Amino acid sequence: MHMGEPSVWGSWTLTPIVWALMAVASAGYLGAATRRPGWPVLRTLSWVAAMLFLVVAVNSSLAMFGHHLFWAHMVIHLVMITVVPLPLVLAQPIRLALEVLPDAAAARVRAVLTARPTRLLTSPVVGVPLYAAVLVMTHLTGFQQAMTAHMWVHDLELVLYLVSGYLLLLPLIGGEFSGHDLSYPIRFFALLLAMGPDTLVGVTLMMTDHQQAPGFADSRMGWPPGGLANPDALADQSAAGAIMWFGGDGLMMTLLVIVAWQWIKAEGSRADDRPARRASWIESARRQSLGAGEGASDVDLDDDDAALERYNAMLARLNERQSR
Repeated sequence: MHMGEPSVWGSWTLTPIVWALMAVASAGYLGAATRRPGWPVLRTLSWVAAMLFLVVAVNSSLAMFGHHLFWAHMVIHLVMITVVPLPLVLAQPIRLALEVLPDAAAARVRAVLTARPTRLLTSPVVGVPLYAAVLVMTHLTGFQQAMTAHMWVHDLELVLYLVSGYLLLLPLIGGEFSGHDLSYPIRFFALLLAMGPDTLVGVTLMMTDHQQAPGFADSRMGWPPGGLANPDALADQSAAGAIMWFGGDGLMMTLLVIVAWQWIKAEGSRADDRPARRASWIESARRQSLGAGEGASDVDLDDDDAALERYNAMLARLNERQSR
């Protein structure tokens, strides 16, 4: 391997601040999960998976190659905006926090989460446009070139992708308390809308005949030419567009399947509850016909002689009317 070219296994990086934040968050989540009896194991595994994907995106050799190859950087984009947020949402850290916090603290957190600004920020009205804006503005402007020249822009980009992906999926995939109760058709339609920016960015990069970010090719000066490790600049850009188009739409299709499955499951639960709701309605009508008020819902009318007499009298009147 050429001296200036990073290796696959020898290019892992250290990010002490990120690791410290991940350690604190993971300790808090796992500690809360142990204090909450019956907390589903799959949610805990989802949290662990999110942390592992985050390490891959930030610290692995993929992250190192992402500084030099547009297509590798695009893979990191998809990991940060979809692959990491999805298990984070499925881990339901907000629900876990509300269940283990003292009542007073949980009430304060719930008040913040249900406040109007929070509800707006975590709604698809903000989540979908934010997702679209982040994808378009970071790919079809000079942002990528600035990212290759300034590390702080690179770090800001990763935060933008993680936050925008989480805010998009929180009300659409998550089942935890987030101040929303969106219907499944709305969730499905919002994800369909979110596929548009993936396609737009991918197709545009594939069809553009000039370099959006020459810094990628410039950073590979001295590398042996050819292959995925050092493609032509426009070929690298076209590959990045293909990854965004097919990879981004593929991930969105996966999310659509998840929402469809949740939708079918919810409809099945409603179908199972229909007989009970119908019986409850019939019982309510019977109580009203016998003169029992809403406050008498706990009284067994069949054991009440007066109620039985009124019921029999009503049947006799109905029979008399039918005879006439």
